[in-house]
This record gives sequence, C-alpha cells and structure tokens, in this order.
Amino acid sequence: MAFFPLGYKDAVQQWWTSVTPTVAERNVISCIPYLREAIAAESSPLARVPSAEDPGQTQTSAKNDPYGPRMWKSTMVTLSGKNRGLNEFSIERVGEPVDDTLVMLHGYGAGLGFYYKNFEPLSRLAGWKIYALDWLGMGNSKRPPFKITAKDPKEKTTEAENWFIDSLEEWRKIRKLDKFTIIGHSLGGYLAVSYALKYPGHIKKLILASPVGVPEDPYAMNAEMPEPSESTFQDEFTVDQEATTTHHDNDRLQSASNQRAGVADANANAPKKRPYPSWLVWLWDANVSPFSIVRLAGPLGPRFVSGWTSRRFNHLPDEEKQTLHDYAYSLFRQKGSGEYVLPYVLAPGAHARRPVINRIHAVGRQTVPATDSSPAVKETGFPIVFMYGENDWMDVAGGLASEEKLKEAKAKILSQASDEEKQKENGSCKVIVVTKAGHHLYLDNPDEFNDYITKELNETRRQTLLQKAQS
Repeated sequence: MAFFPLGYKDAVQQWWTSVTPTVAERNVISCIPYLREAIAAESSPLARVPSAEDPGQTQTSAKNDPYGPRMWKSTMVTLSGKNRGLNEFSIERVGEPVDDTLVMLHGYGAGLGFYYKNFEPLSRLAGWKIYALDWLGMGNSKRPPFKITAKDPKEKTTEAENWFIDSLEEWRKIRKLDKFTIIGHSLGGYLAVSYALKYPGHIKKLILASPVGVPEDPYAMNAEMPEPSESTFQDEFTVDQEATTTHHDNDRLQSASNQRAGVADANANAPKKRPYPSWLVWLWDANVSPFSIVRLAGPLGPRFVSGWTSRRFNHLPDEEKQTLHDYAYSLFRQKGSGEYVLPYVLAPGAHARRPVINRIHAVGRQTVPATDSSPAVKETGFPIVFMYGENDWMDVAGGLASEEKLKEAKAKILSQASDEEKQKENGSCKVIVVTKAGHHLYLDNPDEFNDYITKELNETRRQTLLQKAQS
C-alpha cells in the first residue's frame, strides 16, 4: 500500500466537497446498531440522528431495539467564559432508575465518534447512563484560543493539563454528578489521572485504555537535553491495521512481567530504537501540530490524512472506513485549539513531561475538601484498570509498574490503618491486554474490549447496589 493511497484528483475533490465536522459526526453516529435501524424505519421529522449537527434526542423503542427503549441525545454544554463549551453525546435506558454514570473521554485530536462501536453494547446495562465528551478545543466542542502564560516548564505542563480538566470539572457540576466511572483513551487517560488528583472524591472507577505518558523518561522534562530515541510512537502512523489486529502467540503481560523481574524471554518484543530526525523534534518543540500540516496542505489535506486512516481503519467495511476517514479529516482541518497542548505535556515520541508513574500512587488517596454539609475526608482508594492492545505501541510495562506502585501504596496505608479504615479501603489495580488490538483497542477489537468493560461496569454496579442496601 502506498503511504498516501488517496490520489491527488480524489484528494482535491474531497477537499472541495468535504462535509462539515458536525455532519461527519452525524454520519458516524448513524452507524450505531439499532439507532440506525430505528431512524431508517421512521418517516416523521422526529426521526433524527442526535449529533453535533442536529442537537436533540431520539428514542429507540422495544420494537426496533431489542435492548430498548433507549434515549440517545446530543447536546452542546455551555461553559463559563467566551467560546467555551463541550460537545456531549449521551445514552440512557428509558423508564429505569440511573444510579451509575460512565464518562468516555477520547484521545489527542480525536472525537467522541470514534467510540461508535462501544456505545450500543455498553448502554445495554441496567442502571447506567453513558456520556461521551469531546475535550475542550477538540472534536466538535468549542475551540477557544489555547494560551499558556506560565514561564517555568513544570508550571506550563500543569497549566496545560488544567485547561482541559477544569472544563471537565465544570461540566460535572453542570450535570450535577457526584461520582462517576471514567474511560479515558490515550491522552484522555493521562488527563483523567490529572483530574483524579486535582478534583478528588468524584471517581468510582478509573479505566485507562492505552494511556499515554505513563513511563518515566529522564529527558522529557528538559527541552535542552537530547530527546529520547526509544519509542514506538511512529507505529501509530506506519503499522498496517492488519498487523495490529493479528493475534500473536506470545503473552505480552507475561513477557512484560518477566522483563521487569529480569527474566529473559525470547518472545518479548525488543524496544525499537529509531532516533527522531532533527526536523521532527524542531516541529514538535515549535508546537507545529500534525493538524497544522493538514490545514496548510489545503486541497492535498485529504491525501495526507489518508496515510493514517487507510492504515487505522482498513479492517472495517468500506462504508464505515470512508465515514471515519471523512470524520477524521473534518476534525483535523478545524481551527487549531486544544491540539496545541501536545508539546507541553509530551516530549517527542510521546514521553510525558510529568509521567503518570510518578503520580499514580496518589490517585484515590487525596483529601476531599470540606463542604457546607460535610467535613474534609481522605479518599480510601478506588479501582484502577489499565488496558492495552496486544500489539499496542504503548508499553504494557508502564501499566504493570503502576500496578506495583498502587499495591505498595495500599500496603503501606493498611499497615497503619484502624479496623474501620481497613473496612473502608477500596483501592485495587489490574492490567488487561486485549488480543488482536493495538493502541485503538476499543475500535480494533470492540467485541473483546466491550466484554471487558461490561465486566468492570457490572462489578461497579454490584458495589453501588450493595452500598444502597446498606445505607
């Protein structure tokens, strides 16, 4: 396959006739099973596709939805300040009480539509309401200017993270949510950790799907030092999806565990050492985002994007593959905003400037500030799940190292805890590897991914019902 398979003529035509980002989102939402059939069966004006193109709601009935009735809704949630708002897509079961909430957060430069293969299976679960959000400055959310005023490198990183997580907290207050479960993919997982640390007391379970920025790298905090050369970040753009969704015999979890224990393993994938060219490092540090290149490419933008979409989505049916290509291009060509966060939180090669591994032990262990109705209280931990694809360019060893740190923190706390504190303890961690999947595991192997998430949500639901019964 050519690196840019879309021809010049076709690229110019797509550029000239391309759909708007909101229409592109609607087209992706239209691929959701049962919602698609329900809309096709209706002839009334109310048969709408809830999306950023047509905010509103549509209800699927038990007649055309075997897991219904369900309400599918799209809303632009307005935040304080100028040009600030989050694009929201939600699903809930009609006529049933809602006790649990799942919030799905996408990765860098992406959008909530990429979860289209997960919405329907996960919304079958009783007692749950699902929200998917576009981060501020990404997807179809509002795109205010992204400005960093701090001078110190560490303060710049913190300010960049706050730009996103402060908007998430404001959204939570608007939706009047007390506690919720998060799924965060890639950068969304990294930011979910930052949210948990800054705004404690609101997370029931944290599911990190191939989170970026977990391992520590001594070079990443100092821009004057040589950048690290050991990364598989380039696989996101070069590896064909057929290779990503192929199962291999080696057990990646076991291989990573053996490497951490110093045991030789012939099946372990050796780290790839590919020094980044100086021009790439310069572009990264100069905050020239890949989406800037798409915009500058003009009529050739669709051809440039096809280099990624042709590899990332080539396991999908042709119609869905084209729909996701159109969606990706429509998002990438929008006005730059949240995309400019990249060099503030990551160094070239996706190495974090404030690694998760150095902060993960404190997640779920913060002090929840006092309110008018309740005193300050210390968190007693919550379940954290790391998920990776077996062919992920993110290293599962980072998840395993995080698991060790969390277990050590829990053991230290329990060694000094009273009987009452031990009874309240709720911290845990596990690492899961999804077969036949890479970095986009929710899309590479959605059936297995959805099965794992369903089990996690059912476990959380049991805890919710137990707490209700005891209260």
